[in-house]
Amino acid sequence: MDELELLKKDWKKQEGSFQQISEKEIYGMLHKGSSSIVKWIVIISILELVLWASISFFTADEEYFKTLKMYHLDTVMPTISVINYGVILFFIYLFFKNYRTINTTDTIKQLMQSILKTRKTVKYYVWYNLAMTAFSFVLVFIFQFMYDPNIRKMVEKMSQNVDPNTFYCIMFVVYAVIIAIFVGLIWLFYRLLYGILMRRLEKNYNELKKIDY
Repeated sequence: MDELELLKKDWKKQEGSFQQISEKEIYGMLHKGSSSIVKWIVIISILELVLWASISFFTADEEYFKTLKMYHLDTVMPTISVINYGVILFFIYLFFKNYRTINTTDTIKQLMQSILKTRKTVKYYVWYNLAMTAFSFVLVFIFQFMYDPNIRKMVEKMSQNVDPNTFYCIMFVVYAVIIAIFVGLIWLFYRLLYGILMRRLEKNYNELKKIDY
């Protein structure tokens, strides 16, 4: 009877050892997977910055600067662009910092905290870009409405047949729809681009929670 009890105790010890090894292996896989996901976030954000900068560079011709000058935005828009690129570079730095943190993490709780921090950073990054896009469109539309001679002629012509307030409401709705469409398309772009990576990070987080608790 004593020998049987000793065997049971020994088996339980071995079972605990096997479970510990298994959890370490799972943690290693989750750690490696999370690190890879955050590395891709860094790469994609850099490629995205290069893409938008390239589009701005190749579309900024003489006609573009003439239009900005006509809208009285020749100083404002370049300033906004510089600030915008500065903020995006700061987000890329945060992504890289999160990547380095996850790489050097050696505990489950630290990895879970790093994943949460990364997901928050991506969320703020996406909301910032959507807000900046909407702001830029609103700014351009306001100054276009104020200074574009073609718009003025159209307003004068339409005002002869339509009540001015009604016309302004129609223009406001048209502009709002255009802004909503562009912001919606960019949101879908980010949803597709970063959504997959965020779902994978969330899955890793949930698996780590099972190990931790």
